[in-house]
Amino acid sequence: MKILYLAWQDPDSRRWFPVGRLTSNDVYRFVYTKGAKESPNFIPFGRMTRLDTIYESGELFPLFANRLLPKTRPEYKDFLHWLNLQENEADPIALLARTEGIRKTDSLMVFPCPEPDRDGKYNVHFFSHGIRYLPDHAIQLINNLRPGAQLYLMPDPQNPHDKFAISLRTGDPATIVGYCPRYMTGDFHHVLDACDPNKVGVAVERVNRDAPIQLRLLCQMTVHWPENFQPCSTELYEPLA
Repeated sequence: MKILYLAWQDPDSRRWFPVGRLTSNDVYRFVYTKGAKESPNFIPFGRMTRLDTIYESGELFPLFANRLLPKTRPEYKDFLHWLNLQENEADPIALLARTEGIRKTDSLMVFPCPEPDRDGKYNVHFFSHGIRYLPDHAIQLINNLRPGAQLYLMPDPQNPHDKFAISLRTGDPATIVGYCPRYMTGDFHHVLDACDPNKVGVAVERVNRDAPIQLRLLCQMTVHWPENFQPCSTELYEPLA
């Protein structure tokens, strides 16, 4: 079964909450999670008005389908290239997981719940966030990074916007090349605490110089799966239905 979570940002507090879970196993199923009850500002999506109902469909729900680039678009093959996915890997769940389903017109984000890979490791892909706010010399450095180049996690507890923020930096010279996605920082902090930091590997997978800035730097993190590590396991992730 493939699982994605939907996160929503409260417009007042700016906090992110997991408000829904999408699964795919012959049919698509969507349920709201307990995070949907954390803010009085949250409004259910479209016709899915009841928080305590399981919604099923043979086709991907419009809420998620509208976040995918149509295959008919001329840039679709470039899009797959930027994501480093082959056409046979590009099912809707995989595409949403890699792109985060972000749109400029709302405050929603889609993310997968990590699972151990075949080797029992924590292995995730993500695009570096916040590149648009970096100085020109940092963006130029990003454009010249090579696949396999080592990157380093740098917790930023004094960040005024997010005390759990983790920036990405190069080695020598040390230069910030963006930030880890917010939905991953909780896991990353756990991994850094539970594992030898020197064995936490973050590498450049692709640099897409011709892509939109949010798809510029694709990274991969690989580390031994920490003992008793259970991502997406807090109460906010529990389904309401």
